[in-house]
Amino acid sequence: MAGRGEHSEILSFVGRTVDSEVSGNVIDLCPVGALTSKPFRYSARAWELSRRKSVSAHDSLGSNLIVQAKQDRVMRVLPLDNESINEVWLSDRDRFAYLGLDSEERLLHPMVKRAGVWQEAEWPEALEAAAHGLKDVVARHGADALGMLVSPQSTLEEAHLAVRLGRGLGTDNIDYRVRQSDFRLKTNGAPWLGMPIDQVSHLQAVLLVGSTLRKEQPLLATRLRQAAKKRTAVAVVHVADDDLLMPTVARRIVSPAALAAELAALAAEVEGAKAFLANKRSAILLGHYAQQHPDFAVLYAIAQEIGRVTGATVGLLPDGANAVGAHLAGAVPQGGGLDARAMTDKPRRGYLVMGVEAEHDMGPRALAAIGESEFSVVLSAFRNATTDKAHVILPIVPFTETAGTFVNMEGRAQSFNGVVKPQGDARPGWKVLRMLGSLLGLQGFSADTVEDVRKQVAPDLAAWARAGLGNTAEAFKWNARVPSGAMERVAEFGIYAGDPVVRRSPALAKTADGKASRAARMNAATMGRLGVAEGGQVRVRQGGGEALLPVLRDKALPDNTVRIARGVAETAALGEGDVTLERVRETAVA
Repeated sequence: MAGRGEHSEILSFVGRTVDSEVSGNVIDLCPVGALTSKPFRYSARAWELSRRKSVSAHDSLGSNLIVQAKQDRVMRVLPLDNESINEVWLSDRDRFAYLGLDSEERLLHPMVKRAGVWQEAEWPEALEAAAHGLKDVVARHGADALGMLVSPQSTLEEAHLAVRLGRGLGTDNIDYRVRQSDFRLKTNGAPWLGMPIDQVSHLQAVLLVGSTLRKEQPLLATRLRQAAKKRTAVAVVHVADDDLLMPTVARRIVSPAALAAELAALAAEVEGAKAFLANKRSAILLGHYAQQHPDFAVLYAIAQEIGRVTGATVGLLPDGANAVGAHLAGAVPQGGGLDARAMTDKPRRGYLVMGVEAEHDMGPRALAAIGESEFSVVLSAFRNATTDKAHVILPIVPFTETAGTFVNMEGRAQSFNGVVKPQGDARPGWKVLRMLGSLLGLQGFSADTVEDVRKQVAPDLAAWARAGLGNTAEAFKWNARVPSGAMERVAEFGIYAGDPVVRRSPALAKTADGKASRAARMNAATMGRLGVAEGGQVRVRQGGGEALLPVLRDKALPDNTVRIARGVAETAALGEGDVTLERVRETAVA
């Protein structure tokens, strides 16, 4: 606050912004309303807004929301108090992602591609084209020629009907784990946190593996931070030494290829592990980066062994608002079915894609597989590279325009209703799948309401969800990878690049985190070897693709690694494998 008395002003601190993933909470804390939401201010008066309860669709915490709307447009998102989940807080991702709902890329009408040209179609025509195409693929090539990719942001009802549709057509190639690359892990149920969310505050020791917790699950990080300030001992094994804004007792930071070997070394130090975790309320939590790692199953197996020796609870931080629910609904391959990666590594003749933006969630190889298929139908709320490759586009609505259920990281089923009407001709995903299943003549698609679909899932959702959780994994033989010494990419998803709505929020894209996701970040030593300076540019090549990115210094990284995020347009062309960087020389302008 600058000035005194009537001349007092609320100003930014020394000309800088507050770069925090929970900064929006200061709006709620201000007792006189002097701190306001920049995207919302001057857009509506409070008494003009309707207030509707909802649930966050952006991470697996399942924060409770109040969504305020005016004339069928979402105007503001506020926290709804729930002490056992989000307390009284809200992450900036949950608070400001709604701005992406009004993106110019919203799909408002069904589209059918004829002779390579997109044409708007009425719903009966588009559904008939989709049903005919799917039946034709199965009839000519067999059910195994069909693959189904389901977003972990889809509601429980949508995941249930998608699974019923796929299995009704005879395919077991169904998967929601679109960001995962290692599928050797087999658990005895849906992987979850391993404890109620509010119990995190009472843990005495926590080992975080492959997780920048602040950016993956911001409000869980605030819980752990409060605990760490009092008594909880926190240790980290990761590929980046990011500031977690909490005291830690130990940090092991290594290159991506050495992550599993480092965790194995910790497991070998049995006495050290026991001293930290044993005889305490302790947990080993594997984050989003660990789950996306090529050695995820190995990391989990080692964590499970440490847990066995020390008695620590082993849990995951599920990647997606309804990742637990999608698993419970059966959106994983069964029998000889192919997982999400195998479906695109071994391209199918046909695909049904629901809510997945393959170019961001999976990579160029997956996008190419969908584009080269004989027939693909994409259900999406937004136009993207994946819809461009499709043969039929069926526009579905985001969570604010439909009713549904999300199952959060602790296995709690939370149902919600739409807060505004669907835009244009877009329809709720569960209705589109119901109509498609009926046209295909499949059993179980006669539900008239979303409540009827829920009853199909289970009469008692809460008990059903709890019964289906399970983190115990089957043992298997493994060998940790040996680093090659080549440049390695840290390829995590940026905090504001995790789902289609968040990616399109202009306010979040302008934050420091949003800008960092569009840069190549490395430490000073690596920059020196490459001869690049902060603010310069590098040409990045990986997996047959390339990107031109600005350079940022990141002291959290080990030597010979470069942090290049996934989930943004600037890096979508990059694939997997060896990564090379080339300094772009500036050309003098006469």
